[in-house]
Amino acid sequence: MMDARISTKGVSSCDYLAAEFEPTDRVAILLRNRERKEIVQRIAPAGRVAEPSFQHWLEFKNHQAGFDVYVGMNPLNPNARTRTKEDILAIRHLYVDLDHEGPKTLNEIRLSDLVPKPNYILTTSPEKFQVVWRVADIPQDHAESLLRAMARTFRGDPAATDSARVLRLPGFLNQKYDEKFLVTAERLSDRVYGIHHFKLRIEHGDSPYQPTQRPQEKTRNGQASQSEHDWAYAKSALAKGANPEEVIRSIAVSRSKDKHDPDYYARHTVEKAQAELKTERSGIYRGTGSQIGADNTAPEK
Repeated sequence: MMDARISTKGVSSCDYLAAEFEPTDRVAILLRNRERKEIVQRIAPAGRVAEPSFQHWLEFKNHQAGFDVYVGMNPLNPNARTRTKEDILAIRHLYVDLDHEGPKTLNEIRLSDLVPKPNYILTTSPEKFQVVWRVADIPQDHAESLLRAMARTFRGDPAATDSARVLRLPGFLNQKYDEKFLVTAERLSDRVYGIHHFKLRIEHGDSPYQPTQRPQEKTRNGQASQSEHDWAYAKSALAKGANPEEVIRSIAVSRSKDKHDPDYYARHTVEKAQAELKTERSGIYRGTGSQIGADNTAPEK
C-alpha cells in the first residue's frame, strides 16, 4: 500500500539525490559534451550537489553549454579522487538500462517475480528507460553478477553492468539526439532491498568466479585451483567488511554446478577464511600451506 501511495512522477534532481543518497555520501557527477568530446567530472557530497549553487552550475552546463548530466550510482570512499570500482564505498543501487523494446521490457519488469518493484524508473528518451533499485548489504562482486544477470534477462545494455556506472540525472536535458529530451523520473517505492529480493539466476558468464579447470584437479604449473580462488575471494571480501552470509551465497551460487553440496562448501570456505583473518589480526601468523588439498581451501597467495 505504501508503495502505491508514494508513486510520483516528475521527480526533481534534488529530490532524487535526497532519496537515493545520504547527504554526506560522496558521489561522482559526470558531464559530457559529445560534440566537443569534452568530459568534466566532479566528486562532492550529495548534499552539496543538491545545493542551489551547484544545481545552477549543472543547469548552465546542460542548457547553455550542451553537456549531458550523469550521476554515479554508488558512493565513493572518503579519499577517492577517481570513479573506479576500487573507489566504491558500498553498493547502494542495482539498475538496468533499457535501450531496445523499452515499453515491452519495462512491463515485463513490472510483472516479474524475479525482481522487486523498482524504486525509480527514469525515462531518458522516447521509449528508453533506466530502472533503479535501492539496495544494501550486497558485496560488490555479487552486485555486478546481478547486474549482468539483469541485463541478460531483461535485454538491457550489457555495458551498464559495472558498479562504477553513471546513469542520467533526472531534471536535465538529454543532449544526445537532435531533438533534446527532458529526463524524468517516476518514484515507485521507498524500500531498500536485500540480496534475497532478487531471484535472478546467475549463470557462468554472470559470476565473478569463472573456473578455468575442474575444482577436483590439483594445481598444475604453479596455477591455483578454483577452490584456492574461492578461498582468496572469501578472505579478501571479509577483510573489506563484507557480510559473511552474502559471501557464502556468492560462492555457493558460483559452485552450484560442480559441488555436491555447494552451501556446505561455501560456508566451510568462509569459516576457514574467518579463522585465518582472526589469527592474523591477533598478531599470530599460522602457516597453512601444507594443508592445501586437505579441505579444498588454501591461504591467499
